[in-house]
This record gives sequence, C-alpha cells and structure tokens, in this order.
Amino acid sequence: MARAQFVYDESGGAFLYFVVSVYALVLIPLTYMIWPSKEKKEDPEKLSKQCHCEPCENKRGRLKNKDPRAHVKVKFRKLFLFAAWVIFLIIAYRAAQAKPETVEFDPYEVLQIDRGATTGEIRKKYRQLSKIHHPDKGGEHLTFMKIAKAYEALTDEEAKKNWEEHGNPDGPQATSFGIALPAWIVEKQNSVWVLAAYGIAFMVILPAAVGTWWYRSIKFSADQILLDTTQLFFYFFHKTPNMAIKRATMVLTSAWEFEKGHNAEIQYRPSDNEEVPMLIRDVPGVNEKIKEKPMCYPYAIKARALVLAYLSKKDLPPKTLQKDQEYILKKGPMLINEMISVCSQLVLYVHAGRVQPGREPRLETFENCMKLSQMLVQRSYEHRPPLLQLPHFNDDVLRHCITKKRNIRNLRALAGMKEADRRALLRNLDDYKYKDVMNVLNSMPYVDMNVKSEVLDDEDGAHIGAGDIVTVTVTLTRKTLEAFKQEDNNEDAMAEEEEQDRTDSPKPSKNKPKVWEKQRKGKKNKPKKGKQQPVKKPVKKAAQQNKTNQGNRVQDVNDKEPNQDSDDESNRHSDADAESDSDDNRSSDSEDDAARPVDDGDDEEDGDDDDWDGLQANITRKEKVLEAKSKITHEVHCPFYPELKQEWWWLYIADKKKHVLLTTPTQICTLRDEEETQIKFQAPSKAGAYQYHVCLRSDSYFDLDVSKQIKLDVHEAKEVKDTHPQWDISDDDDNRNDSEDEVDYTTDDEESDQDE
Repeated sequence: MARAQFVYDESGGAFLYFVVSVYALVLIPLTYMIWPSKEKKEDPEKLSKQCHCEPCENKRGRLKNKDPRAHVKVKFRKLFLFAAWVIFLIIAYRAAQAKPETVEFDPYEVLQIDRGATTGEIRKKYRQLSKIHHPDKGGEHLTFMKIAKAYEALTDEEAKKNWEEHGNPDGPQATSFGIALPAWIVEKQNSVWVLAAYGIAFMVILPAAVGTWWYRSIKFSADQILLDTTQLFFYFFHKTPNMAIKRATMVLTSAWEFEKGHNAEIQYRPSDNEEVPMLIRDVPGVNEKIKEKPMCYPYAIKARALVLAYLSKKDLPPKTLQKDQEYILKKGPMLINEMISVCSQLVLYVHAGRVQPGREPRLETFENCMKLSQMLVQRSYEHRPPLLQLPHFNDDVLRHCITKKRNIRNLRALAGMKEADRRALLRNLDDYKYKDVMNVLNSMPYVDMNVKSEVLDDEDGAHIGAGDIVTVTVTLTRKTLEAFKQEDNNEDAMAEEEEQDRTDSPKPSKNKPKVWEKQRKGKKNKPKKGKQQPVKKPVKKAAQQNKTNQGNRVQDVNDKEPNQDSDDESNRHSDADAESDSDDNRSSDSEDDAARPVDDGDDEEDGDDDDWDGLQANITRKEKVLEAKSKITHEVHCPFYPELKQEWWWLYIADKKKHVLLTTPTQICTLRDEEETQIKFQAPSKAGAYQYHVCLRSDSYFDLDVSKQIKLDVHEAKEVKDTHPQWDISDDDDNRNDSEDEVDYTTDDEESDQDE
C-alpha cells in the first residue's frame, strides 16, 4: 500500500517558489497603493466657478504645499518600489533555474536508446553500459544500479507493467510531498534558536503590539474622542442646561485633546511664555482669572485665547501660535458634534429617569453649539451679518446694502435680486471681485424640505393616537441659491404678465349719472389745526411687493411654493368662477354619482396595490440605509478654515414653545442632491392639537437653515380588542371538528377478521 513521505527542501528550490509566491502577493498590491499618482489637471469649468479672492488663493497654496517634503517622499517611494521589484526578479530567476529533486524514471533515457528499440538492441546497449559503469570496472554503484533497473523494466514483463502503471519497475512507491522550508530549520543543532525565535515572536512581540493598541484604543470613543473629554462635557452640560455661546466656547476649549498629558501631538514651546500673555491682553473675553476647573488650567486658557483671536481676525505668529490655532480649529467640528451627542444622551437619561428632571439641556443649548460650529468654519460671530460670508464683503459694502431704499440683509435677498439691480448695488466692486461674489453666492446651498408624518404598521397611518410612535419622513433636496434666484425671476415674470393682462383688459365705462341722481355736496371735514393729516401712500404692485419681501422670507410650513405668490390674485378670480360653475353642475354630478354602480372589488384591489407599493418603498428605503455613501458632498467656502470642509447638516424636531427637543439631532453627511431620512418620536400622552418644528441646520453656513412647521392632531388611544372573530369558536364547532378529525386506521388483518 502506498504511503506518504514528507521531505524537507534540501536544495532550496521549493522554498524559492514559496518565497516568490508570497512576495508577489505582497508586492503587487503594495505597488498599486503607494505608487505616486499623477496630479490631476483641474477642470477649466470648475476653475472658472471657484473663488479667486486672496484668502482662498492663500488657502489653496497652503494646502498644496502642506508637506514641504512631498517631493522627497515621492522619490523615496519610487526608489523603494524599484529595489523591491529588482529583488523580486532576482528571486524569480533563481527559482526558475533550480532543478527539481524528483525526476521521472525513464528507462529509455537511462539506456540512451530510442523508444522503438528491439529486445536485441536493448540487450546490446545494456552490455555496453555495464562494461563502462560496472563497479568492478571502476564505475559508480548507483549509476550501475540505475542501468540494471532500466534493463529490467524493459525486458521483464512484470517490471515493465509496474513501470507503465506506477512509473517505477518496483511497483507503487510512497508519495513524496516536498515542504517548502529549508532542512536546517528542523536540524537538531538549530532547534534551540528556532524555538527562541518563535517564543520572541508570539510571546513578546505579539502581546506587546496588541497590548499597546488596546491601551491606546480604550482611551477613545468610536468617534476618536477622548473618554475623559466626554465625561467633562457630561459634567458641564448637566451643570448648565441652558448654555450660552460664550460658555459653550469655554467648554469646547477645555477639552483634554488640547492638553499634552492626554495628547502627545500638543507642543509646548518656550516662546509661549511671552506670546500667550500678550495674546491674552490683546483679545477681550478670555477670562483668564476664572477659578473653575479645568477652565483655569493653562492649556484651556491658551486654547480659549487662540479661538477668540481667530474669531476676532487677529494675526498670529505663523510658526508657533498659528500652528496651534489650526490644530484646535481642525478638532473643533468633531468636538462640537460630541457636545451635541452628550446633550442628546442627557435628554434620554431624563426620560429614562436616570437624571433629575429639569437638568436636561434646553433647545437653545443645542442651537448654540451648532452656531459655534458655524462660527469656527466661517470665522465670524453669530451676531454679524451673514453677507460677510461672501468674498470682498466688508462694512463699507454692507452700508450700500442696508439703506432706506433697499434692505438686503441676508443671502436669499441678495440672490433674489435682478442682475442689473444687484450689479448697481455692488458697483464699488470691480468685475473680477463681483464675479467671485457671484460664484460663491451661486454655489451656496438652498435646501427644499418636504415633511410627512404618519404612524407606520397601522391600518390608518394618518390617525395618530396618544402615545403612538410617529414617523416623520423628511425628504431633502439640495439646490443652490442660483436656482432660488431663477425661481424668484419666474415669480416676477408671472407677476408682470398678470399686471400687463390687467392693464390691457378694457375698463368698464362709467355711465354719467343723471341730474336727479347726483349726490348732495356735503361739507368737507377740514383738518383741525395743530394736527397733521396722515399721508396716504400709493399702493405698490404685486411684483414690487414680492421683491421687497424676499429678504424677510422665512421657510416655514405656511410658506407658499415658489410660483404661488404670483398666482394669488388670479386664483381668487378663478375660484369665484369655479364656484359658480360648481353650483350649476352639482345637481348633475349628484345624479351621475347615484346612477354610477359601486365597485367594491376595484377599491379593495387599489388598497392592496397601495399597501404593496408602501411595503416595497419601505424595503427600498432600508436598502438605501444599508448602502455605504461617501461623506464628500459639496465643498464649503471657508477661506480662513485651515482645511477643506464638506457641507454637513443637523436634522431634528423641536417644540419651540416649550424650548425642548423631541428627537436627537441626526447628522446628515451625505446630502449631495437628495436625501430621505426618517425620524421617530412618541406622540404626547394627551389628545389635542400640537405644533412642532422640523429644523435643518448647517454646520458651516449662517442664514441657510431651514425650519418647517408640522401640526399633529393627536386622538385618544385606540382600545385593544381582547377578542377577535377569528378565535371565537363555539362548542358545536369543536365537536364537529373532532368528528371530522377521526381517521380509520384499521389494518388489512382486521378487515379480514370482520369479513369472517
């Protein structure tokens, strides 16, 4: 019976094949990963839409030259890959030149004869070789044994059969498996060193690596925030439920990420002893004499001074304090998101009874934290005009925007103006600066929000009972202010067309009254002395009213659609005509309805189709949630922020009358064109009419937040039915079922006995 035989690699050929295979598996993906890619040429159209103001150009240059040793790294990567491939080719060449240890036994090749040789030729050749390689003649014993074995394989029938079937004249041999390891690994004199190497690798290096990784990872949360910082935020927000922006800034700058003992990236320089005190004196509001820990610690005072200097637009030394400031700003949005998460958890703890009621953060606290994120990204205080987010805008330009004739205070009002009026307003800017302003303004987001509230898994989803779980489906459509401007222009055009139609229509002729129909001339009431008679202002046209009201427009549930304002008057006339027509046709419609047969089957089928469509929509929505989406949305115009920033949003539902939050803020990081999100909350326990607000806040821009009001009519909770007709089974039905369930299990033998 054939046995298995394992043989270590003596010559090293198999080991070279093993090394080549593993080396290729590592080298090919590594080459793809670290090979320096070519710099992509920017799209000319994209370049034309970029802002080319001085701060933006400085930021692009700073980001491009962020790593001064980038060229050296590129050369080192190429050199490293070149050396790695040279080594791979050398090993592959040596593996190809290695001779295999196991060679197939071929008697014709051993005897040096053709395969068609006769028995006489085989015997003759065997004699010749025996005279040469016989040990008595000075030949080698192994070679002679090989020649004898080849002669036997060709002349003996049984040996020939074994060779043809098993490849060996002696019959089946042990199967040989080569192990691609050199033989010196298992040699006795090297066993101590091999065991020592295994012990160091698996008992020292591996546990040390895992322990170091674990010790570092347990300090951070899933969002890479220090757990000590999270506990610090819990303490301050529990202590101050209604937190102002100034207090939130102090809490943010007290994070342990800015302390060297918790973060090795923080640097303390000798120059800080001179520069930081000077900065504290120059920047107001640092409040360095505060006694509350850890706000009174030096690291917190320094971080607070750097943030306030950034908001005050104060220049800092580029090689020292400016680097520290950039590091704090990069960590800012992530820490603010953690602050909002902590506030949400405190609200949940209050509802769960783990925190004393009244200690939950107020709605203003959430909104102030979100405003703080906008402040850090745009480098502006929250009370400053939002138009300062545009390039080349300063106080002198703002004076022209806010006058007696014009009241342009926000971005939507500026975007809704006509091109000629806007260019006249910004006449102090040259064409290049005006182009920068329009490029940034047209790229800013304008989000259209559609809200639908219902109770899922209920027959009547529109019926909301007390204590039900209400699902609010929010569909967000991201547009730009350029689209907002086009919609306003369409409104103005429609309003002008209506006004033109109104003026072109023939005026009704007034009949001159008869002499006897003339009214008596009464005495006119003369104004009393000392009192000024109010002057009547002329009524403006509808189109002009739309233009003046664009700046003060707030997006709410009561807001009208873009084309609705210009159609109000025409709708009033059409509604009056429609009422008269409906009165005439009402009787005929009622007769038709009475004569029309009722088709219940079609209604049931339509209901089933609607249910099926709703089920498929829910399945599709769940699949979309599971899909991995990129967090790269749209680049934010923030020339003073140290790195690129993407548009992210917070979505939540709030009760503004009670100043409380109903749902935890959901961060939306994937809104490119359209996004659908579901928010769930519990309806009030008492029946009545309630008004809430669905709020969408930007983490990067001022004045672009969206709020929509929803009204909920909460009814009394439905009574739970204890009995159902499906389970109402009487005793007669039970007996009938028992009799039907009886089965005749008689066998053939029993039937034959009964026949007898």
